[in-house]
Amino acid sequence: MAIVLASIFSMAFAQQKTTIIQTEQMQQALARGAIIWDVRDEKSYLEGHIPGAVNIGEVGSVLRDPNKEDYIPTEQIQKLFNSAGLDVNRDIVVYGARGNPYAYFGLYTINYFGGKNAQIYHDGIDGWKQAGLPIQKERQTLEPVSVVLIAQPQLVVSNEEMLKIVQSKSAQIIDTRTPDEFTGKDVRAIRGGHIPNSVNIPYEDNWQDPATAIKLRKKQVSDNSGMALKNQTDLKRLYANLDPDKETVVYCQSGVRAAETAVVLKTLGFKKVKVYDSAWLGWGNNLKAPVADETFLNVGALNAKMTAMQNKINQLEEALKNKNN
Repeated sequence: MAIVLASIFSMAFAQQKTTIIQTEQMQQALARGAIIWDVRDEKSYLEGHIPGAVNIGEVGSVLRDPNKEDYIPTEQIQKLFNSAGLDVNRDIVVYGARGNPYAYFGLYTINYFGGKNAQIYHDGIDGWKQAGLPIQKERQTLEPVSVVLIAQPQLVVSNEEMLKIVQSKSAQIIDTRTPDEFTGKDVRAIRGGHIPNSVNIPYEDNWQDPATAIKLRKKQVSDNSGMALKNQTDLKRLYANLDPDKETVVYCQSGVRAAETAVVLKTLGFKKVKVYDSAWLGWGNNLKAPVADETFLNVGALNAKMTAMQNKINQLEEALKNKNN
């Protein structure tokens, strides 16, 4: 009977393989024995996760160099994955919080290192809880594996390739950062601005309500339901001015937000989607690279803000000290 059920699940999986899945498909993944990877931080994971999910820590921290925000050496990632039983060659479903681009970064990582059977549960732990499904708090472990990770450079664009693309205008370029980053108002590298000929479609525009994160901070909404993905019709409308048959390069600040848009584009039928992995950190810090709406980081103004902030902290500490005395 177990063999028959496994065959049924395998056939169903093959027939309706989609990259971005819903809660029902998440349940099906559990039933067929897929590896479930929770990419959140350890504390959040232990407070409650989808039963059977494994965790190696917050994916953006454990897999990336904190300064360059590039991947740590492949051999280190390989050791982490193998110790956790994360076999990229198997059926894997990645999730985090609803709409969190780091979950897409986890999916992108699996694909980048050769995985071809990975999916993402966009609604994540929030969708799971809202469906009233069971939560596990104990740490889940898998048997260690021994898999060699092989990078797939065809999925990314290097700095040198990006320069050629901009010069030749051979690809359509999507900047998934905020409008302020795009126009150079928000400077997060040596320079602000954007890559010439790129179009700004923030990754949040993929959500039903792109302003959800702002509304949560202002306590205008009580949950993140607005971060649910738009339907296919609305997503197609969002990217209607782009050619799905033309090479498309997606970038952000360091490759994380771009990963979410890249996956969405592929689900819409875009055939040649690549991520510019060095992203704005690589481009903005290269003074030879052309920049539209170019601005420069005002170090003096930044130091003044930091000094003012430190003075306020000192005043608060002094006030608390006097109050306690």
